[in-house]
Amino acid sequence: QVQLVESGGGLVQAGGSLRLSCAASGGTFSNYAMGWFRQAPGKEREFVTAISRSAGSTYYADSVKGRFTISRDNAKNTVYLQMNSLKPEDTAVYYCAARPYWVVADKYEYNYWGQGTQVTVSS
Repeated sequence: QVQLVESGGGLVQAGGSLRLSCAASGGTFSNYAMGWFRQAPGKEREFVTAISRSAGSTYYADSVKGRFTISRDNAKNTVYLQMNSLKPEDTAVYYCAARPYWVVADKYEYNYWGQGTQVTVSS
């Protein structure tokens, strides 16, 4: 029902910045809480950040607090992830995800997923 497409990944030096975008279609975007997750090779997919339907609440993993910012534009059906002060350990495939209504940090609670976009941070 909901299709998600991430973009904006790439290669960046440590200390640099990237802005990821996730475009949604096939549903009423404002009815969905949105999250970003990431997965490095050989590791579990992990929570990065999430935002509530009206952007009144945001949540961040401790590893990215103060460096990453999630935002959304419901008029554009898009959620963003601004990543600053990037570190090599941020290297992963980043996934956008959606679930109806209530915002949560549990990856198993999300119903829809994008294909992922690669972020590589060099030292």
